[in-house]
Amino acid sequence: MSPRFVITGTDTGIGKTVFSAALTDALGAHYWKPVQSGLEEEMDSETVQRLGEIPAERILPEAYRLRTPASPHLAARVDNVQIEAEALTPPQIGAPLVIEGAGGLLVPLTERVVFADVFARWQIPVILCARTGLGTINHTLLSLEALRTRSIPVFGVAFIGEPHEDTQAIISELGGVRSLGRLPKLTSVTPDMLRQRFRENFDIDLFRKEPA
Repeated sequence: MSPRFVITGTDTGIGKTVFSAALTDALGAHYWKPVQSGLEEEMDSETVQRLGEIPAERILPEAYRLRTPASPHLAARVDNVQIEAEALTPPQIGAPLVIEGAGGLLVPLTERVVFADVFARWQIPVILCARTGLGTINHTLLSLEALRTRSIPVFGVAFIGEPHEDTQAIISELGGVRSLGRLPKLTSVTPDMLRQRFRENFDIDLFRKEPA
């Protein structure tokens, strides 16, 4: 069966969209962002398409596009949109699929549901993107606890940033989680550079073997 992954992060703005672009490209996958907040700047799906050089037909439409740049629960309220969390279902496409959440695991989707609750229903392996800098040990271990409390399968942690080998090792040890690799923080991201750095730092075959 084709691999499917949910990409989430320990926080917002850590680079999980860039990682999603690289993984989507490496797997020849489709990409889906269920909920997009904020439409004035480049959307995550557009960033993935540009950086991963993904054909338009492999960028799947969002279930919800919210104009207000805020947490989905607030953006939906401001935009007068009702998000039906229980109706969010990953597309069945018979091909590799990369799904990107919004912000961290406990970002509210509605007043009663956080993204982790939806991921628990899906039971798709999660890749947790984490910074390598100060504070990441606490944030990452807490995120792993949130995943395991809900019995969400964890595929591994993808680190993003400068090398901090001890930090990466202690997260792997205390969190009981696989370290998938580290994507360097790129000051000027181009498709070719991203593709090269991803292949240098991650075992692509590892992702290809993961069943749906």
